Amino acid sequence: MFTFVTLALCQQLGGSSTNGDLRHDSIYSEVVNYQSLVAALARASADLGSLPEFVALRPKLQIHLYDELASTNQTAWQLVDRGHRAGTVVIAAQQTAGRGQWGRTWVSARGGLYLSLVLEPEMVLAHKNLLTLTSAWGVAASLGNLGIPLQIKWPNDLVSQGRKVGGILTESRVKCAPTGGSESQIQQVVIGLGLNWDNPLPEKALSVRQLLPDLAIARVKTLEDLAAIALRGLLQGFYYWQQYGDEAFLQAYQQRLADRGKEVTVDGHPAVVKGVSLRGDLIVSGDRGDEEFVRSLKPGEISLGYNV
Repeated sequence: MFTFVTLALCQQLGGSSTNGDLRHDSIYSEVVNYQSLVAALARASADLGSLPEFVALRPKLQIHLYDELASTNQTAWQLVDRGHRAGTVVIAAQQTAGRGQWGRTWVSARGGLYLSLVLEPEMVLAHKNLLTLTSAWGVAASLGNLGIPLQIKWPNDLVSQGRKVGGILTESRVKCAPTGGSESQIQQVVIGLGLNWDNPLPEKALSVRQLLPDLAIARVKTLEDLAAIALRGLLQGFYYWQQYGDEAFLQAYQQRLADRGKEVTVDGHPAVVKGVSLRGDLIVSGDRGDEEFVRSLKPGEISLGYNV
């Protein structure tokens, strides 16, 4: 799935707030059960892969379940336009027009997890790609805390053993700063997440279910369990960055970066992946023969591919 798309620049949206820890509308899903999801979200934080410093956090969520949607991100934006606020969650049993990187189709058959979460992060526009980093890291960390071996493949895939397990699609709306004023602010964000579970798997893919170690089976039995862990993970990544700052977050992120140390070719010259910047660029260093170089590459300027 894609990394970050900015939508509807310079528009101001209103809306009423959502009160209460959990609210629910639109029970259409035949796969995800609302009561089971509520029970999963109420479990001990350790069972959801939360870091110890975040166990007391109980996010306010408004959950919308659907049997079939074109796109959970699209529906989330429609709800935002109707006044829904941060904490809105859209989950579909399947998507008919799920979007991936560069507008590619994201195959979303029944049995997988397809959800979107609305946030209002109060961030400057320069940090827009950071939300893809925090989201991918948060989900990988939450599942990793349960013994499920996940890494991040730049820019936005979740992988294990070199095979794709899921991906992130982050979209935003921006409030433009007045002329001569402060920097434009990210007003609202929709984070889309797809994870393989019981869905038919494409080539070079694995599911979370296939990766479950014996000790995690009791904690991740159902799609509702996975959804609860994923939602806490998306938020946990953002909380971690807020609490510990840029450098600590980047260090934690790059410990889960599958591409680190990978040999690549840049402009015909050999190079090695060193890490990722806060702007979401891939950092590589290489040798032109007469001098060494360091480059920052944006998504689309290089393809890392899959090795299996």
